[in-house]
Amino acid sequence: MTTGNGHEGLQEIEKGQFVHYGFYKIDPSWRALPPERRAAHREEFARTIERFAPEVTVRSYTTTGIRADADFLLWTVAPSPAHIQRLGTAIFSTPLAPYLRPAYAYLAMTKRSIYVRNHRHEGQDGMRLKVNPAGAKYLFVYPFVKTRAWYQLSLEERQRMMDEHIRIGHKYPTVKLNTTYSFGLDDQEFVVAFETDEPSDFVDLVMELRHAESSMYTLRDTPIFTCIAMPLREVLDSLGGVPAHAAVP
Repeated sequence: MTTGNGHEGLQEIEKGQFVHYGFYKIDPSWRALPPERRAAHREEFARTIERFAPEVTVRSYTTTGIRADADFLLWTVAPSPAHIQRLGTAIFSTPLAPYLRPAYAYLAMTKRSIYVRNHRHEGQDGMRLKVNPAGAKYLFVYPFVKTRAWYQLSLEERQRMMDEHIRIGHKYPTVKLNTTYSFGLDDQEFVVAFETDEPSDFVDLVMELRHAESSMYTLRDTPIFTCIAMPLREVLDSLGGVPAHAAVP
């Protein structure tokens, strides 16, 4: 069988998943609605998301009180962009929609990295085609763009710098990386999402990566979002209208 790209004998190419990071902001006027209306809005929104399972996987995070421009994140994994679009249509058909504003949206997909050939280990980010969240409490998300000069370097030169980059990452086993690719799909080239239960470890990792040679070829890696994992109904509660928890677990 000829695939048309010069590779003979490939019967089937394993496909990646499409990943969407949707950040939303609630209009302050929503918090002035009667409690029973807010409760009905939250419940209908949650049920709408749940109706898309198991075809679409959605993980929810709050950014309320952390970011001024976004209140929560829906991390969506789906077999196609069309599935993500249908979910978006359903979200904006709920009673909460008039009070909901999309703050940021990033589309990407999973691919295997060309740089992990010297760093093979079980479950590593670069070899996965399926998103496999660790279930950590914190998620750090940002879009990422390399300079054009990076792509003019030889593969050997890029590999040398990425070897250093990967070695630094391995020093922080409590931080799990999820890399997705946006080439041709969205404005950025990558979206990276780091999971950890120890935010201080992520701070140390990023500080050390700033000293890596490959960082000289970073064009953009902002905005950066600190997100806290919560079940969807708790995320919706965090928007307002229910008593705040007295203590942090």
